Order: sequence, then structure tokens, then C-alpha cells
Amino acid sequence: MSLHQQTYSLDHDAFVAQLAETANLLIVQDLDGVCMKLVKDPLNRNISTGYVKAVPAFEGNFFVLTNGEHIGPRGINSIIERAFETKATDSAETVAQQGLYLPGLAAGGVQWQNRYGKLSHPGVSDSELAFLAQVPDRVEHRLRQFFAEQPSTVSEEILETCIRASVLDNVASPTVNLNTFYETLNDPELYIQLQQAVQALMDELMMTAKRQGLGDSFFVHYAPNLGRNENGQEVVWWAGETTSGTTDFQFMLRGAIKEAGVLALLNHYYCQRIGSYPLGEDFNARQAPKTIEEMLALVEQKLDPALMPTLVGVGDTVTSQAIETADGVVFKRGGSDRNFLQLIQAIGQSFDNESFTVYVDSSGGELKNRRPLILTTENGRPKVSEGPGDPQDTEDSLTLNVAFPAGHVQYCQAFQAAAKLRIAG
Repeated sequence: MSLHQQTYSLDHDAFVAQLAETANLLIVQDLDGVCMKLVKDPLNRNISTGYVKAVPAFEGNFFVLTNGEHIGPRGINSIIERAFETKATDSAETVAQQGLYLPGLAAGGVQWQNRYGKLSHPGVSDSELAFLAQVPDRVEHRLRQFFAEQPSTVSEEILETCIRASVLDNVASPTVNLNTFYETLNDPELYIQLQQAVQALMDELMMTAKRQGLGDSFFVHYAPNLGRNENGQEVVWWAGETTSGTTDFQFMLRGAIKEAGVLALLNHYYCQRIGSYPLGEDFNARQAPKTIEEMLALVEQKLDPALMPTLVGVGDTVTSQAIETADGVVFKRGGSDRNFLQLIQAIGQSFDNESFTVYVDSSGGELKNRRPLILTTENGRPKVSEGPGDPQDTEDSLTLNVAFPAGHVQYCQAFQAAAKLRIAG
């Protein structure tokens, strides 16, 4: 069977061959947990220079799609520059000259960059960026206020360390990352109170934006989450005895959702092939329809099926959680990679091509909100005994076609092998 017909396939040789031999190819790849180990403090992230050097082999066929950012001290650009840092050369200049930055969309789809580091924020206004610039200070103030009411919880020194690790001053997606607090507090009840305090701050920021005439400009992304409620808002995953639940509270630009980024990347890809933009030259993620169904309809209407590439979606954050309700068990399906993988799957099915999804198990990192993927074999095929979703959830419509149970190192090795074969031709 072809990879798009399989589930949790471990046929990595077929994966390598598909990437190496497919000319009409578009890889859409997440970053954290996929090509880098997940860590509590984003400032401690590292990336393999071998992986970075392999990316240009897929020029025009590979783009990142991340809720993180390209720029800033925690951005992927800084991580790459550190990886190539030597005493003899300016790493930033070297990376730019050699085109080793990762091309694609960051901040959920509203921060575009080519591989030489040329950056823009398509569809974003100066007033929106100015409002976002105020968010990190508001977050820091709220964290200090919370712990001032818990005077014996942590020392001043530890609090400062946690705040430095938690307040991510991203340009287009300022974020509160509570991983370090979760590990430090070692108190699920207090941690849930902290989650609630941060969520309340996000609500306050939304109200402030509305009063300033920016009511339609922003939304809050929770990662990982439990899907969306009836109002379309993401649902916080409260911590439990063995999980940190939602750790990232991201104040983001409305429309900055990964599935919308897939449309923007397809629009760009088609222009590379035919010299014009089927969705319009100024199309950006913020102009995309709101639902996957509407996005698929737009793709079917505007994009030539004969030119549709083999789409390969690569992610690590897909969740499913059983919730007891008065009407019985329901499953909350979420994860920041779920919807963009779902759209890629839907496009592949609609256009009857070999597009497929790839799951990288990131549970081996420092975070405690990832379920490990454990596979057994039944009749010669992989069978999930434990996985990213709830084992009771047998009706999840998202199929993960290829799996890398050993995590980002295993995936990067396969990616680099495909790059070498692609160059060899």
C-alpha cells in the first residue's frame, strides 16, 4: 500500500523514497518536537546543523508552519544562528549568505520568511503589532501579582528564573509558557490556579483590545488544548496528577491558525509553478475561510487539480481526551497540529493524490503533556497500544499515516537521507 493508505506506518524507507523522488512535492512541517527536542525553557532549544543543511535540497518544496516565530531571542532564526556559531565567523551573516534560515510561516501563519531571512507580516497592521508589544509586560505583572499572593511558594530567585523562561516576548504571538512553573511548583492544585490566572489575563487582554477598536484582531491559542467549544474558542486542558495540560497561552492575531497557513503556502507554491497566484497575489492566512470545510471548498474551486502537489504534513501535537458528561463519554480532540494535518488529509482525498500525514512522537522531551506512541505488530501491520489520542477514541477522523516513535532524531535522520538522495537525483 502507498503511504497515504496506511496508519502509523514504520516504513521509513518508503517515506525517504517518496520525499526523494517526488518532483511535485510540498512538505509542510511544524518545528518544536519535530526537528527539535521539546524543552521546558524555549531559550534552551537546539537544532542539528545536519538537518538545517538538508533543507535547501527541498527548495520550493519545503516550508515550516509553526506557532512559534522566526525572529526574536526565542525564534528559530536565533536557534539556527547559535547552531552555526564559531569564534571565526558571524553566524548570522553566514546563515543568511548560505540561505540556511527555514522558509515558511510562523506565528500561526502571519509571519513569512524566505530562506535568506527576508521577513514580513502579511495582512498585519502597525496598530495590531503595537498592541501585541504591550502584552509581555502585562503577563510579567500578572505572574508577579499571582505569586505575591503566594509568598511562601517560591524564592525570589527561583521566581525570576521561572518568569524569564515563561514570558515569551514574540513580536506577533506573545506567549506565556508555563512549563518551568509546572516543574518548579510540583503542586497540581496551585498550578491549575496559575493556569486560571493566566487564562483570566487573556480574557482581559481581549476586552482591552475591543475597547481600542481591535476587537476582531486577536484570539487566544491554548497548547495543547481539548479542541474548540460551541463558540469556536479553544478549550483549556487543565492539569491533572500526571499531566501539565495546557502550558502555552498564546495571544495571537485572528486568522493565524495553521490550517489557514496551508492555504497561503499552496497559493505561494502554485505561483512558483505557473507564475500567478490562484487565490490572489495579496492572499494571506487572515483572509482564509474559518472552517476546514470552507477551506477545502476554496481549494477545490480555485486550484488546478493537475498541479496539486503531493502534500506531506508533519507534526507532533495531536490530542484526544475522554471527558465524562451527563450524556456519557465524549472525546475532546485538539492539538495545535491537528487541523492543518486534517486539511492536508482532506485535500489529498479530494484530489485523489498521495498526500499523507506524518506523526513525530515528542513525548521523549522534557514536557509532561505528551502521550508516548507505543506500537505493536498485528498481521504484519503496526497496531497502536498507546498513542497521542485517547485509546477509547476509535472514531477520530484524522489518520496519521507515517510514524516516528523515536522522535525528532529519527525523523531528522530520515529527512536528511531523503535530501541526499534528492540532490543525487
